[in-house]
Amino acid sequence: MFLAIAYDISDDIRRNRLCQTLKNFGTHVQYSVFEAFLSPKQFAQMKEAVEKVIKPSEDLVRYYHLCDACRRRIEVTPQSIVTVKPLTIII
Repeated sequence: MFLAIAYDISDDIRRNRLCQTLKNFGTHVQYSVFEAFLSPKQFAQMKEAVEKVIKPSEDLVRYYHLCDACRRRIEVTPQSIVTVKPLTIII
């Protein structure tokens, strides 16, 4: 599944920790936005990792699930690219 993950965290320490956590799962495309191709299991692991970092009473995290048709319709400025699906290589 393709996801866009957006967050709004005012605390610098938690925001930086969340950014580092999300780098393990996806591509940092804007200041508070990541894109990722994840399996359902990876998505659950990411959500669990996020929940360990954030303070739910203060922090906002949104997960946008985008279908293939929606992903193909994403428009970006010329200097930016949309995250591409990783190739699977079996050795």
